[in-house]
Amino acid sequence: MDDKHRVLGKAKALTTKFDLSLGIRGALEALLPDPPLEISAVSLSTTLATNAVVEGQGSSICLILIGYDPYMLNDAGLERILNHEDIVFIQGGHKPNGEEEAPLDIDRARQAILAHKSRVAAFAISGYFGVRNPRHELQVQRMIREITGLPVTCGHELSTQLHAPRRALTAALNARLIPLLQQLIVAVQNTLTDIGIHAPLMVVKGDGSLISAKMALERPVETILSGPAASVIGARYLANVDSAFVIDMGGTTTDIAALRDGRPALNLNGAWVGGWQTMVEAIDDRTTGLGGDSEVRIDEAGELCVGPRQVIPLSRLAQHYPTVMDVLQRQVKVSTDGGAVDQYSARFIMRQRPLGIEQANLTSIQREIWETLGDGPVPLAQILGSVKYAPLYHRLLDEMIGHGLIVASAFTPTDAVLVLGQYKCGSLEAAELGAALWAAQLNTDVKQFCESVVRQVVEELGRAVIASALAEEGGLTLSSQDDVGRLLIDRALAADDKGTLATAITIKRPLVAIGAPVATYLPAVASKLGMNLCIPEHAEVASAIGAVAGEIVQIVRILIRPLNGAKFYRVHLPSEPRDFPRLEDAVECAQDASRQLALDRASRAGASLVDVHMERYDRTIKGGGGWLEEIYLETEVVATAFGRMPLAV
Repeated sequence: MDDKHRVLGKAKALTTKFDLSLGIRGALEALLPDPPLEISAVSLSTTLATNAVVEGQGSSICLILIGYDPYMLNDAGLERILNHEDIVFIQGGHKPNGEEEAPLDIDRARQAILAHKSRVAAFAISGYFGVRNPRHELQVQRMIREITGLPVTCGHELSTQLHAPRRALTAALNARLIPLLQQLIVAVQNTLTDIGIHAPLMVVKGDGSLISAKMALERPVETILSGPAASVIGARYLANVDSAFVIDMGGTTTDIAALRDGRPALNLNGAWVGGWQTMVEAIDDRTTGLGGDSEVRIDEAGELCVGPRQVIPLSRLAQHYPTVMDVLQRQVKVSTDGGAVDQYSARFIMRQRPLGIEQANLTSIQREIWETLGDGPVPLAQILGSVKYAPLYHRLLDEMIGHGLIVASAFTPTDAVLVLGQYKCGSLEAAELGAALWAAQLNTDVKQFCESVVRQVVEELGRAVIASALAEEGGLTLSSQDDVGRLLIDRALAADDKGTLATAITIKRPLVAIGAPVATYLPAVASKLGMNLCIPEHAEVASAIGAVAGEIVQIVRILIRPLNGAKFYRVHLPSEPRDFPRLEDAVECAQDASRQLALDRASRAGASLVDVHMERYDRTIKGGGGWLEEIYLETEVVATAFGRMPLAV
């Protein structure tokens, strides 16, 4: 794009998860003329962090919790991403006023660091009331850096809000994402250098603002919902609307967000992704694990379903690995000769990236699987078909997929629409063979099976749009016990007229659809919900357009609270608390510190021509008894730094 945001050229390439640089290079080489234009800035929006959280992927980490009780973690869901031995509880922590609750157990911290340093890729630290006094977090952080040199994330660096379990979860997710985002950014930077582009690289945050690639590597959790945020900004620009629902459908996820008064609505309480609520202030987005490359499978109830795991479509795998066709043809021949078609048919496993620190944590069975995958994709039936304990192997495979070491390939909606003639990319024969195996398993024909997959996607997308509309309509949600509400929605979205009850739902806001697969699925969704559908020109690159339309924004919040009946006022600085006898002195300290910190962060984020806006919020409550008008509770000082994207000279 030029400096007036006019599109000069666009190109797309398929994601190559086994080597990200291949897909990146493919897009850039298709985009740039020869000789290339003089590029002054590059900006990247990415779904990598969002996808990793949704799919439960991430590197091995150690989480050190200071002053926590184990019961506190029940609500955060940490047990779903970390093993018990990788969560270490040590004595320490602080009180709500920032005073020390208990001395920091330095020896226990050192033991934990030494025990984990050779088998993890990063550390995360969260101290109880660390946002009120981060001293213990900072002490352990220094020790980790001195002993290991590994990346380390502190909870107080990511949020100033209370809620210790969610802060611990956010710190853990950040640490898990650092190696993954590093792969992407290094791949982009190396590719740009090879092509001859020497310009600053920026990354979109989850609120739509920009940060430097260096800062993104330190705080990758802030790039959660980066793709959706950029998409909403791009959609607003392309569709020229100020109020709408924006739906962005990709290969792994579908994201839906509301556009209000020309700006994306933000969730200040923390973004929800993949069933986890983080403490990342980001776009108020509903992310569902449903995309064009989602896995088609049978759920526990025996029903056909799609997602949430992303896999490589069979049609795409066969393009790169011709031996896949031979396997699929043999499996189809077995089925046509009367042989059984099992759950392992039309499924493959392959390496995704080289072994790193995870090598020390692999079991003997996982090492055996890894060696088996040395020559490319291997049929899942070959790995699981003859083993004695298939469920154990399945669980160990899922662990390796979760750590991003291997990737699965299976039948997807992309394959289904290819068979139906609604999409033209990849190996049609591979998609047809995969559909034939599924049709044999379900005792139906190929066309009916593919249509049922597409119908499933349309209905799930419709439910997601309705859920977003309910959330927008006063924060409403459908609980698992709301059988009536679910029945009414299901009937409105149903493709048949079975049953005695017919319902219709109309959503009055327009639907702006962006992303490569939307033309296939969204017309049916909009029709069922009575929505005006807009698929704008350049919809397939809306996220890229939004990535260069943003600006650098850094927000610093500092809290001031009274002590000892307002004899003192404590300023909870990001380094340590400070006390003042007068409120105005405390406010002045907070303003000076927040202004400087906002400037520093904006500078680290790569901003030029920075402007800082200061706000002060005094919070009081009405007193009782009629004699006291109000009681002072606290003051929050907020510094917001705005800056422009840096340009190469």
